[in-house]
Amino acid sequence: MDATDAVAAGAARQSALLAAGEITSRRLVEATLVAVGKADAQLNAVVATYADQALAAADEADRRRAAGDAGPLTGVPIAVKDDLAMAGEVTGWGSRAQVRPASIDADLVATLRAAGMVPLAKTTLPELAICGFTETEAHGITRNPVDPSRTPGGSSGGSAALVGAGAIGIATASDGAGSIRIPAACCGLVGFKPTHGHVPSSGSWHGMSTQGCVTPTLADSALFLDTIGSFDDSLTDALDRDPGTLRIGLSTSGSAATRPERLDPQVRAALDRAAGVLAVAGHEVSEVAVPYGVDAKSLIVRYLRGIRDSARSVDEPERLEARTKRIARLGAPFGRRALGWSIRQGEQFGTSVHDRLGVDVLLMPVMSGPPIPVGHWRRKRGLSLVLAMNAFYAYTAQWNHAGVPAVSLPAGTTPDGLPLAVQLVGRRGRDAELMSLAAQLEGRL
Repeated sequence: MDATDAVAAGAARQSALLAAGEITSRRLVEATLVAVGKADAQLNAVVATYADQALAAADEADRRRAAGDAGPLTGVPIAVKDDLAMAGEVTGWGSRAQVRPASIDADLVATLRAAGMVPLAKTTLPELAICGFTETEAHGITRNPVDPSRTPGGSSGGSAALVGAGAIGIATASDGAGSIRIPAACCGLVGFKPTHGHVPSSGSWHGMSTQGCVTPTLADSALFLDTIGSFDDSLTDALDRDPGTLRIGLSTSGSAATRPERLDPQVRAALDRAAGVLAVAGHEVSEVAVPYGVDAKSLIVRYLRGIRDSARSVDEPERLEARTKRIARLGAPFGRRALGWSIRQGEQFGTSVHDRLGVDVLLMPVMSGPPIPVGHWRRKRGLSLVLAMNAFYAYTAQWNHAGVPAVSLPAGTTPDGLPLAVQLVGRRGRDAELMSLAAQLEGRL
């Protein structure tokens, strides 16, 4: 396969091609840099590219492979969301308020470099990773590769836009309230949020956020997570493992401070198709209503206090967007005791919710409809914006609060070609079980 054809192949396929000697890392990185440049001109998904450093890293990866010192991801190019520090570069967080270069790599960046991966670009995100869309004063509007009039989601919007455009095979993503799964759903990708605590550089927003990636297939995500994370069972091995007969709870219960937006009938149809596939595969599928009590809804304390803390930690807080400042002020009433209470409530919710429902895995929407148009919420500020996002993205943040694994999977398209997605939510620590079930559904959808 030509290196140009391999650019969009995904990390797992690229790994196999590199191992077989069919391509070199140098050629793959050169072709990826060209593809990233073309995609960025249309989508505005890139903060910076690092061509010289990437080519040097690719040459080193090729030397390692020739010397028999290559791991599964050695030589694979990757884009890095701009919430992770890279030594010598400003970690922008989508903001003009960050101006000081980082002195060292973030733990995740150091880990993927040690694995031989080749970081070649930083990707866009909403300021401080707050929003479910990627539009900032610092970098402008990032667009969806499927339909540029739509958002790629957020906060990992730039990462999803590049991967969805086929410009790179994998990009890092982080998820504090849905920010891996929402962009994956918007761009027709896989977004696997692991059980919290397994991936380096996780833990922002007082433990609500975890690092991960967005990829074309589950195999790509599994390989990345196995390589850079610490899991009891191999997620890659789980791809080919029969998950056995599981109790699947189909639920359209959203958790919103007011009321979830009406579920688009196309999303409901995608859920029903997925439920049918799982039933035919032998699983016990039943419809359930998730009990969102105080334990679940207390997540707002962690979310708003986390944003407030992030806003106070930037280099020049006065340069934050007015929208960000207003949302950050909402976290002011929540002190240490309220935060500790909220964290305990999230732990309780994550530990008990599957048992209370009598299910092993939940099948749910990712969001209330297809990706929204760009600028959809441009006139909303502060609390009104938080409530609007909470109503549309009513199916993700509660699982960050719970700390459990969840995955967004492509589930067809609307008649006008917009991506549809479904979400599977597993029990805490059973990432391999969730990966096995997700692979079964991915293969049959």
